[in-house]
Amino acid sequence: MKQFNNEKLLVILGPTASGKSRLAIQLAKMFNGEVVSADSRQVYKGMDIGSGKVKSANWRKKSNDNEFYSQGIRHHLLDVANPQEYFSVSQYQQLAAQAIQGIQKRGKLPILCGGTALYILSIIEGWQLPKVPPNYQLRQELEHLSARELFQKLQTIDQKRAKSIDSQNKRRLIRALEIAQEIKSVPSLNKKPPSWDILILGIKKDRNELQKLIKKRLITRINEGMIQEVQNLKNQGVSSKRLEDFGLEYRWVNRYLENKISYEEMIDSLSRDTCHYAKRQMTWFKKMKGVKWIETSKEAILLVKNWLT
Repeated sequence: MKQFNNEKLLVILGPTASGKSRLAIQLAKMFNGEVVSADSRQVYKGMDIGSGKVKSANWRKKSNDNEFYSQGIRHHLLDVANPQEYFSVSQYQQLAAQAIQGIQKRGKLPILCGGTALYILSIIEGWQLPKVPPNYQLRQELEHLSARELFQKLQTIDQKRAKSIDSQNKRRLIRALEIAQEIKSVPSLNKKPPSWDILILGIKKDRNELQKLIKKRLITRINEGMIQEVQNLKNQGVSSKRLEDFGLEYRWVNRYLENKISYEEMIDSLSRDTCHYAKRQMTWFKKMKGVKWIETSKEAILLVKNWLT
C-alpha cells in the first residue's frame, strides 16, 4: 500500500444524501486511507440509522480499542459522545485533529468526510476557539427557552455574534450564550490554518435528483429500524427537548412516537425539512474557497491521483 510522507488531508463534502460516505470508502480503499467523520450527529452513541453511520454488513467494532470499520476501512469520530450531553465544535476539533495526525503518522491518507460545515471549517481553517468550560447550570436554564428566545437573548448580549450564528440551532445558541456570559462577548474568530496539503472535493447533485435520493433514503432508514432507534433513545432517558434539538429524523420521529403527528405527516415533514437542510448546506459550502466540485466518482479518482503524484 502507498505510504504518504507528506502531511496530506482529503476532504469530501456535499449535501445530505449525496453519497459522501460511499465515495470516501471507495477512495480510502484505492489510496490507503482512513475516514474521519465530520457529522454533528454521528459523534453520538445510539444515533446510528438516523445519522447515516456506515454500519454495513462489514461493520465491526473492536471491543478492546473502540475502533470502527466499514468494508475494511477504519472510521474515526463515531460514538465519542453521550446524546444526553452537549458536544461542542471545540471538542470535535480537538479529537478530529488528533485522529488526522495519527493517520498521517501511520503513513496513511486521512479523509475528512461529512456535511457539517462548522466541523470541516474548524479543521481546515484552524479555528482558534475560546476555552470556556461547560456551565451546566446555565445550560439547564437555557434549555427551556425556544430558539427564537435564545436568539433574542444573544442579540441583546452580543449583536456581532448574533449576525453570524444559525438562529435556529439551539445548541449553537446556548454555547454562544455560555461563552458570552463567561467572557462578556464572543471574540472575533482567529484562524491558524494547518500546514497540510489539502484537497477539497464537493459532490454536486441536481436538485430534483437530490430530492429523490432524500426520499429514497428516508424509506430505507425507516425499513432499517429508525423509528425503533428513536424509541430506544427515549427509553435510555434522552428527553424530547434533546431529540428536538437534533432535528430532522430525531425531531419528526419523536413527534410521531408522541402521537403529535401521523405517520404520513412525519414522512412529509421530514422529507421537506431534509431538502431545506440540504439547501442550507450548499449555501455554506458554496462560500468555501478551493472546493473542486465533482459529479462522478471517476472525476474524484482522477483529481486525487493527480494530487498525490
